[in-house]
Amino acid sequence: MERFSDIVFQSAAFMASFAEWDDNGKRYVLGPPLAPAQELFDHAVTMNPTFELAYWAFGLSVAIQWRERLGLAPVEKWNHVLEHLSPLPVSEGLYVAAETVLDTFSGRTGIDDHPTMLAPLGILPGLMTDTETMQQTLHEVMRVWEWKDTWGWDYPMMAMTAARLGEGHLAVDLLLIDRTKNTYLPNGHNFQTDRLPIYLPGNGGLLTAVAMMAGGWLEGPETAAPGFPQDGTWTVRCDGMNKML
Repeated sequence: MERFSDIVFQSAAFMASFAEWDDNGKRYVLGPPLAPAQELFDHAVTMNPTFELAYWAFGLSVAIQWRERLGLAPVEKWNHVLEHLSPLPVSEGLYVAAETVLDTFSGRTGIDDHPTMLAPLGILPGLMTDTETMQQTLHEVMRVWEWKDTWGWDYPMMAMTAARLGEGHLAVDLLLIDRTKNTYLPNGHNFQTDRLPIYLPGNGGLLTAVAMMAGGWLEGPETAAPGFPQDGTWTVRCDGMNKML
């Protein structure tokens, strides 16, 4: 913990300083400007993208816990930002891309590129996340998303969300979905386009998703391979795996 504490604490200090206090709403906001992982929006006006809000909460909570475990005094600014961070933006019962894109689904504004509104419960352990809202959002993504504009790491990201929601069959289907960007070459590289044949985020995502589905996650079901279907259609063996956060 001491070895990596400087990296963790400097990261948290930046995150706390980047969040701006909104006096009217009595909350902290992210951006503008901000370039979210779903890069297609105007960075000059984007505020409170869903994935980034969840990542801010996760990162600050880890840093706060890191200081506690080292017996260090808390940094009050970090706690204040975490406790007053804007909630994940919701419109019509669905998580949306950002607070500035509330019509993500209703107006079909930005239903391409990465469906990052699913990442807070999947890649991340679900801080600030409502399970029912996330489940409805996952199903809406499956129904309307522009698949031709996705990228290789999107499929394992969605699989991790489905797994944490107890939808093992959907998680497997997403890992095996027949889309061009989900192609793996004989040498293992996740092919995207002729100009981008090597796409390591897809490789890393696939390995992470399978490991999580097989090894489980903290506070998840205490069953074998909880991310895979639990109806007897799959037999999964794994050894020496740590649970994902």
